[in-house]
Amino acid sequence: MSEFDRIVGHEKVIQYFQNAIAHNKLAHSYIIAGEKGSGKKMLTRLLVKTLQCEKEGIEPCGECRSCIQADAGSHPDIKWIEHEKPATIGASDVREQLVGDICIKPYSGKYKIYIIDEAEKLTPQAQNALLKTIEEPPEYGIILFLATNSSFFLPTITSRCLEINLHPISDGLVKQYLMEQAKVPSYMADVCVAFAQGNIGKALLLAKTESFEQIRNHVIRIMKNLDNTEFATIMSFIKALDESEFDINDYLDLLLMWYRDVLIYKASKDRNKVIFREEVEALAYKAETSTYEGINKIIMMIEQSKARLKANVNEEVVMELMFLTMKEN
Repeated sequence: MSEFDRIVGHEKVIQYFQNAIAHNKLAHSYIIAGEKGSGKKMLTRLLVKTLQCEKEGIEPCGECRSCIQADAGSHPDIKWIEHEKPATIGASDVREQLVGDICIKPYSGKYKIYIIDEAEKLTPQAQNALLKTIEEPPEYGIILFLATNSSFFLPTITSRCLEINLHPISDGLVKQYLMEQAKVPSYMADVCVAFAQGNIGKALLLAKTESFEQIRNHVIRIMKNLDNTEFATIMSFIKALDESEFDINDYLDLLLMWYRDVLIYKASKDRNKVIFREEVEALAYKAETSTYEGINKIIMMIEQSKARLKANVNEEVVMELMFLTMKEN
């Protein structure tokens, strides 16, 4: 099995790099863009391992000294740029670790490769410090910028780099991976897939995070017993979210998924089209006892609540108004 086969999706990106390697048409500077959890680091590690492999193919052999060093993170010609300040990558960081180092020929590899992770943190001064190096790189030099998207870069940087975008993966592939490789049950995989929206790293994190299942179960319990649940009970749980990995927006997104399921079931009566499939009886009851107008009002109110919280409107007031709308409809 190829090491690249371990990457779920992104087949076209992998094919591009393998073709570029095979025909010796690699660029010297790339922006690899994709949201957190999209697979940028995994793809990059395999790419640079392939480039430095002593067998010089389109796949890393995994056995040569170079591959072993790459796996161990000790290859002298594969350099991840570090930065002291957590929020920014400054000019001094790139000058000391890249600009001043790239003029020295590789120690053992064919290339000298520099990876700037979270490259959206590069200050304008740091980007300007890289310009001459990007414009006139040595033949063996390759710079990889890993970022959530290219909008953070100066036009002078983007115009000199080849941009590779990692797009969301199909829900089917994400679910298949969660069930076959991570052994996640089908009902949980459905929720994680819908929540992650094509981001396999996020889907896997959600599936393995106990607090996510706790929040999911709380949403189901509240939705099934909404008329008999006091607002204080709901708020006590929401306040506890502050101590977990998830915040109020995750909770609201799960509520949105629930009511969209209600709407879909009301329109289609097809249990295979809903996300909370194991709760189809509760969805069906809500669908039968609600009007299309009422369900749409709730969905709109949840969306409005998210916007209000983002604008720093009082959380308790926002949530009370939202749950009143749910009970009334």
